[in-house]
Amino acid sequence: MGEAIAILSGKGGTGKTSVCAGLSTALAQDGKKVLCLDCDVGLRNLDISLGLEQAPALSFLDVSQGGYTLEQAAAHPDFPGLFFLTAPMNCPAGAIDPAAFGEMLHTARERFDYVLLDAPAGIDAGFHLAAAYADRILLVTGPDPAAVRDACRTGEQLELMGKIGVRLIVNRVDSDLIYAMNLTVDDVMDRSGLPLLGIVPEDYNVTLAAAFSKPLLSYTKRGAAAACCRIAKRIEGYPVPIALR
Repeated sequence: MGEAIAILSGKGGTGKTSVCAGLSTALAQDGKKVLCLDCDVGLRNLDISLGLEQAPALSFLDVSQGGYTLEQAAAHPDFPGLFFLTAPMNCPAGAIDPAAFGEMLHTARERFDYVLLDAPAGIDAGFHLAAAYADRILLVTGPDPAAVRDACRTGEQLELMGKIGVRLIVNRVDSDLIYAMNLTVDDVMDRSGLPLLGIVPEDYNVTLAAAFSKPLLSYTKRGAAAACCRIAKRIEGYPVPIALR
């Protein structure tokens, strides 16, 4: 049986979607069978980070409503074992049938090693939909005070939902800026109250890869790409040290 992992953030601008894409491709690169779902009904753009902007893709609503099957999810041309369902258009998250969504995820767990859910930022209906059915939750934050405060509040909301074992990913970390702010990643952990799963450095290659319609791991093996590979190994259970570079 596979595992459903929700990638969440308390606010926009943390790079949650690029992290989700990086982890999905890294897990597939490791030989895992991965289904990646864009659950951001309002602002779907996971396809860009995956390099699938021009590829036709079913929405997860098409599958959960029974019109299509998981076998018809879009297959990634560069990463065998990686499949993608986009977010539906013109359908608010509150109108999605939670039971049907949950049943689809149950079936997906039987057919994939990992199901990654890229949830919308904030704590609205899309957040609750993804979090409710996830086996594991990764909370993405930036190192700045506002992002950390929102991560703390999001963690509290998840605790109220009965979610345990939430792990923190600190993204877009600029070592020079952190030094100037006299801030450490331990400080971020202390302020958020969440254990750390990984650190991802600020990396202009994330933007360049998207601009050239390439997955980050196809564009470079360094920086944020290497960080996502390390985090993917820790998701798989390997004791890989946490490092910025």
